[in-house]
Amino acid sequence: MSWLQAVVLGLLQGVTELFPISSLGHSVLLPPILGWHLALDPNAFLTFLVATHVATALVLVAIYASDWARILRGLARSVRRPTAADPDARLGWLLILGTVPAGLVGLGLERPLRQLFVSPRVVAGVLILNGVLLWCAERLRRHAATDASGDPDRRIAASLTPRGAGSVGLLQILALVPGFSRTGATIAGGLLAGLAHEDALRFSFLLATPIIGAAAVLKLPHLLHAGSGMLAAAAAGGVAAAVAAYLSVRFLTRHFRTKTLVPFAIYCVVVGVLALVRLDA
Repeated sequence: MSWLQAVVLGLLQGVTELFPISSLGHSVLLPPILGWHLALDPNAFLTFLVATHVATALVLVAIYASDWARILRGLARSVRRPTAADPDARLGWLLILGTVPAGLVGLGLERPLRQLFVSPRVVAGVLILNGVLLWCAERLRRHAATDASGDPDRRIAASLTPRGAGSVGLLQILALVPGFSRTGATIAGGLLAGLAHEDALRFSFLLATPIIGAAAVLKLPHLLHAGSGMLAAAAAGGVAAAVAAYLSVRFLTRHFRTKTLVPFAIYCVVVGVLALVRLDA
């Protein structure tokens, strides 16, 4: 992997990890479409992607640092003295409920699902299904009245039920399959659970940190044994991913104040179909 390829893949990951269009799907499809013959086995390629995911997670932690500090203090208070009136503690437990399903399934199925990464045609087909999921979520969502002047974390804690958080977590399992977007699945789950677009996006970003962090813990040790060339590529890709992730958060936060998932749904279907045509050419 050249430095140029690493930077391009890093920029791609930083955008598509947070946009509801599947970062892993795009990272699998782009090399064969561009004619890049990367001499990487699936495990090494996944390790590089996890390194860029870590950069994205660090950006999310920096942006939501004050929120996480509040949430963690709330969880600590709830352990010492449980109370239903603490919105920070409630949001923390809702995030745990949304994290556990994908974490447990990922530990059990990570290895067989890894094999799907070697088939760009499968990924292109799943990307089309991701677009269908986003479209259906918009059609079936429960409309929520949003008080734009209120604290978004308190809005989420007040309107999202434990069952709704668990449903978001179950949908997040889809993102273990390349082509399904973690952000897209969790936003879709939030909409179906009654959250407004802006709050569903925020809950999705907060959920991203523990999932990406867990992936890093599992995969980064492999990166350390990949050699200096791979480490340099991962570092270049990570810096590019961090810059792209920061810009993506700012854009999406503004977008979902007034707009919907429909443009992303159309994009996924169109790109998936074009990828299938290109790969079969």
